[in-house]
Amino acid sequence: MPVIVNPEACNDERGALLAYLDAQRGGIRRSVHGLTEEQARSTPSASALSLAGLLKHVVTGERGWLRILQGKAPGNAKDQMAEWEHTFEPTEDETVEALLALYDEVARETEEAVRALPSLDTTFEAIRLPWDEGGTRTWRWAILHLIEELARHAGHADIIRETIDGKGAFDLVFETGAMPEPDWSILEG
Repeated sequence: MPVIVNPEACNDERGALLAYLDAQRGGIRRSVHGLTEEQARSTPSASALSLAGLLKHVVTGERGWLRILQGKAPGNAKDQMAEWEHTFEPTEDETVEALLALYDEVARETEEAVRALPSLDTTFEAIRLPWDEGGTRTWRWAILHLIEELARHAGHADIIRETIDGKGAFDLVFETGAMPEPDWSILEG
């Protein structure tokens, strides 16, 4: 729970799903706050993951899902796997700043697409991949899947960031103004 999702954004299912999706995006975005490019590309933990790599992966992943949902993705598993092969490895041109700008664009495109749907029950065909049988899916399923993926990677980002400079998720939430620091004195009574 790095931030509390605004309850007013959750007046309907579509709004709730988009609000929780954006909350997870925020965790990824905040993980690179105040870091140098070198720090964001470093791999300081037992994993081979970097914060810049995670950022590229989630941007590429969300854009890929949006293309699948809109029927614009590569039509076979081999082409999709080729596209995904280097998603954790940002190129020189894929700076944190550039990836954050692209993430804003992808988030806007996702929100527009979801808001334009006649229903979250609208379906699409997922192709078969080594880890998924494919088949008919709803946009609701896809949005929940995106939330799950982002939450998993936001957790990875928390660990990597804390390894870099000791800042945890709540430190970054308060530092960036994503949420005001709570009044801890209420616990003293």
